[in-house]
Amino acid sequence: MTPDLHDLELLLRSDTPIVLIESIEEPRVVELFARLALRISEPGFCWTVTDGLRRIEYDSEPQRMLSGPTEILRHIRITPQRGLYLLLDFHPYLDDPLHVRLLKEIAQGYAGLPRTLVLLSHALEAPAELRHLSARFTLRLPDRNRLMVLIREEAKAWQQVTNQGAVRATREAVDQLANNLLGITESDARRLIRNAIRRDGAITQDDVAAVRRAKYELLSPDGIISFEYDTRSFADIAGLSNLKRWIERRRAAFLDPERQRDQPRGLLLLGIQGGGKSLAAKAVAGYFGVPLLRLDFGALYDKYIGETERNLRRALETADLMAPCVLWIDEIEKGVATGSEDEGVGRRVLGTLLTWMAERRSRVFLAATANDIQRLPPELIRKGRLDEIFFVDLPTAEVRRDIFAIHLRQRGLNPEHFDLDALAEASEGFTGAGIEQAVVSARFADSTREEVAITTETLLNELANTQPLSAIMDAQIERLRTWAQGRTVPAHGSSDPS
Repeated sequence: MTPDLHDLELLLRSDTPIVLIESIEEPRVVELFARLALRISEPGFCWTVTDGLRRIEYDSEPQRMLSGPTEILRHIRITPQRGLYLLLDFHPYLDDPLHVRLLKEIAQGYAGLPRTLVLLSHALEAPAELRHLSARFTLRLPDRNRLMVLIREEAKAWQQVTNQGAVRATREAVDQLANNLLGITESDARRLIRNAIRRDGAITQDDVAAVRRAKYELLSPDGIISFEYDTRSFADIAGLSNLKRWIERRRAAFLDPERQRDQPRGLLLLGIQGGGKSLAAKAVAGYFGVPLLRLDFGALYDKYIGETERNLRRALETADLMAPCVLWIDEIEKGVATGSEDEGVGRRVLGTLLTWMAERRSRVFLAATANDIQRLPPELIRKGRLDEIFFVDLPTAEVRRDIFAIHLRQRGLNPEHFDLDALAEASEGFTGAGIEQAVVSARFADSTREEVAITTETLLNELANTQPLSAIMDAQIERLRTWAQGRTVPAHGSSDPS
């Protein structure tokens, strides 16, 4: 007996008159109930608005005169026969008070004549009058062993259809494919496996990456969180030496699927705008070698007014199913700030987030960024919620020198042809983003030409004509530094954050 069949039999034996099933795997559910009806010797029926009522244990002619929702419910209410009644896509008819009343009367008569109503749809919300008479049933998602069986079955089926020999695959690619299919339904997993094999008769690393993207699209079709394809390497980022060492020491522990205790959970990157916090979040995912998911609280509020908390829970569930992954929450203070007109929503969002942070067991590493510490509630930033808080200050002269070298190299220029020391000295008070913009602007410094060759002189002129962020936001920066002193670990520097 399969686990799903066992769980469903236990539910039916608990004398539950109405069972609610939200699933897109309709054929699988119908087959499951056909097997269950035979197993418990109970007549099984399936209803659709197109065909009416028919038996599910064997082929039979449907009773088309019972195709209307009112007719089928009246029929079930007056029938003297016990049985299982599977009603497919009945959700549009639950808004009708007559249908709700008929469902209630059938359920209330269960003790005298057991007739189990099973409502199956992609989405179901039971009317308040029926909630105490109903129970939800959820199909189990395939585990890793089941996914390996599906891979073998699809490989064998492809071989039989094409007569081209065995599917080419490495053990590593197959293992990664199975791992990346965790968290989706069996029918979706089978379809993705089939597509991967049919593409070239093989299972490769490219197939694993394609399956990962397809899985994300399945889990988050409404775009609550975005899948970031552009992860970075720590080699692309100057400075942040303390942060880099801290991440490097935790990579093996985070990627260990057998580790149950003291698993790395996440960090908060606090600092000024343009300091490289977003690049650092991308680099964490790149160094771990896992997907990067981005949750933008600003977009969440704008897009889902009135149902923010529910959609946040859905986003966090998506992250759990995509594990192992890095969840990047950009400008987290926008979503959990208090003291504003949306304080009630902010408090509920904060509660949802804190509950997930405390209870999650999945390998989701949280990388949160923040610009304004004054708007962050103390419940979020106290020790224990996150593993560490790093402060990203303005880059030092040495770091600014490296930033110039990186951006020049990315534009095909040799940093050795520039006076990097002079550039680092002239850019005091600039952020990494400000330095990059100076490099870009220097290329268009001559108004008589579309582009000019970048030299040390053009860069120095551009820096001299630009107001650094330290001059524009000196008060805010000083306030951040004062708060960070003794409360955070400097992201730049040579101290050991352990």
